[in-house]
Amino acid sequence: MLLAPALGRPDGVLLQGRVLKEAPSGGSTALTRNVRRLTASNWEGARVEVSFQGVSVSVKSGHDGNFEVNLRPPEGQRFPAGASEAEAKVEGVRARAPVEVIPDSAPLLVVSDFDDTVAVTNVTSPVKLVESALLKDGDTQAVVPGMAAFYGCLRKPTSPAFALVSGSPVQYLPRIRTFLERHGFPAGFGLYLRDIGPGTLAGYKQPAIRRLLQQFPQPVVLVGDSGEKDPEVYAQIRDEFPGRVKAIYIRDAGRTEDPARFQGMVLFKDPGDAAAHAAAEGLADTACVAAAFPKSAPAVVPAATVKQTAP
Repeated sequence: MLLAPALGRPDGVLLQGRVLKEAPSGGSTALTRNVRRLTASNWEGARVEVSFQGVSVSVKSGHDGNFEVNLRPPEGQRFPAGASEAEAKVEGVRARAPVEVIPDSAPLLVVSDFDDTVAVTNVTSPVKLVESALLKDGDTQAVVPGMAAFYGCLRKPTSPAFALVSGSPVQYLPRIRTFLERHGFPAGFGLYLRDIGPGTLAGYKQPAIRRLLQQFPQPVVLVGDSGEKDPEVYAQIRDEFPGRVKAIYIRDAGRTEDPARFQGMVLFKDPGDAAAHAAAEGLADTACVAAAFPKSAPAVVPAATVKQTAP
């Protein structure tokens, strides 16, 4: 069974997961483990008990094994802000996942892509993409140098909320959790991955990001890469939520020939440049950026050179 790490609010926590007919773990190689993850059979109609902070709900899994519950605190109470843990169980099998309850005072919601934004997957090369998807795991997937430090500086001096919205399959939840922990990314990421199917080959990110922006009122920073459709998706979200998107950072992963794709965005090769811009805009801690990226300074990317979203 899979239970996704989630972001929540003091007045409610939305939890998602999937029930499998058998555990896909095991295997002596990354290829074996990944194939088992991707081919594990879903369990339709399983009765799942989901609990968080003493609140429990019973739900039945859908045709693809997925389930979703929105847990509310007891009347007159609120879930305490900070890190906690949720649990889902079915017929004696349990799954646990971290939940970060975001206080209303959190300064930002940071929405990040995964492939070629924080992990090197070479999406623009079909052969290398398949190699990354099947022959790598959370312990061997290459990280984009400097991205964990960039996100760490966004987290200071006060803590934003971090959500990872990715086209990686939901079956890779354990793999991505291992990757983020191994490479020192900030704790507390909510993971919102793609449910693989014919109808999810495109357009899967917008609903997930839209739902997050409707759930959380904070200003938003979007981080992605140029290899696929992140600039177009983020531009659409910026148009749909005027004034909410404070900055869009796009890592140069190729396909940057058309500058119109990046209008009003910060296109960067070195995460230090993105961090410097964020510090200059008050989105990151200047001292943290100076320590993490000593060759960069907050003025590396002057704010005047980047078109910002008008409130």
